[in-house]
Amino acid sequence: MQDLPAPASAGSLRDGYGRVARDLRVSVTDRCNLRCTYCMPAEGLPWLAKPEMLTDDELVRLVGIFTALGVTQVRLTGGEPLLRRSLVDLVRRIAALPERPRIAMTTNGIALDRLAAPLADAGLDRVNVSLDTIDPQTFRDLTLRDRFADVERGLKAAADAGLVPVKVNAVAMRGVNDTGVPDLLQWCLDRGYELRFIEQMPLDAQHGWDRDRMVSATEIRDRLGERFGLTPLPDADRGSAPAERFLVDGGPATVGVIASVTAPFCGACDRTRLTADGQVRNCLFSQRETDLRALLRSGADDEEIAAAIVGEMRVKRAGHGIDDPSFVQPDRPMSSIGG
Repeated sequence: MQDLPAPASAGSLRDGYGRVARDLRVSVTDRCNLRCTYCMPAEGLPWLAKPEMLTDDELVRLVGIFTALGVTQVRLTGGEPLLRRSLVDLVRRIAALPERPRIAMTTNGIALDRLAAPLADAGLDRVNVSLDTIDPQTFRDLTLRDRFADVERGLKAAADAGLVPVKVNAVAMRGVNDTGVPDLLQWCLDRGYELRFIEQMPLDAQHGWDRDRMVSATEIRDRLGERFGLTPLPDADRGSAPAERFLVDGGPATVGVIASVTAPFCGACDRTRLTADGQVRNCLFSQRETDLRALLRSGADDEEIAAAIVGEMRVKRAGHGIDDPSFVQPDRPMSSIGG
């Protein structure tokens, strides 16, 4: 990779509202081995053909350009990132970049039992595991797969491998798992995992999201408050993190609630996204993309690619606008964009 000029105050990825992108979400595949009913249909989706996906060399080159522009954290996502066969080597190569970012991953945890230790050895720093319920039957109904025990083993393997704090991401859904919110928190507390609840967002492939059926952050807090004492941590401790965090029963354990819909954190957003087919998106809900894959494969040098990335960040909107009557859900579902 060609050397890029050092960005002034890591501000090359500054948007028109003064926000600086330091957190890059990299989707390494659009495929998934679960069929969560709020994400995709039971039959799955038309997956990207291999030639459409970025190769390992292309991914590493692009991540290197992003880190030269000031990105300090890279989160590997999917689809399900553990389905990419070269993932361990990919992590090792990202960890070896001149501007070594902190490397995290969001996964459903099914294959972590065998991959947590190799990934930690390769340079993975931390992991988030998506788990919406601890009831095996509800898990089966929700994901259309009988894999809860695999996720349990994966979480333990992540903790044993030192990928801490192990975080659990959960979406509360009305009439599905909302009554089990306190049970999930207790389960995580008993095992030393840090739980974060996330409001369900309009990113399903079926475009069936209904705000009236969404369980809000306020409802989640109220439900947790029926069993636990929650003490809010100061906003100053939050920074650009999306979760509002609470001490549980006086601490030291915490729980987080991400109000992506009802109390969006767009004003402090420091994220940008790279899809598995090489599109850079300045917002999860963006209606536009910049094609970096085409630049790569047409022979563009690193400075040209960096300029395209900078240009995309400069047109980032002030917010995602879910509450605006003109809001239009992105054509791409979450599994295609990357979490």
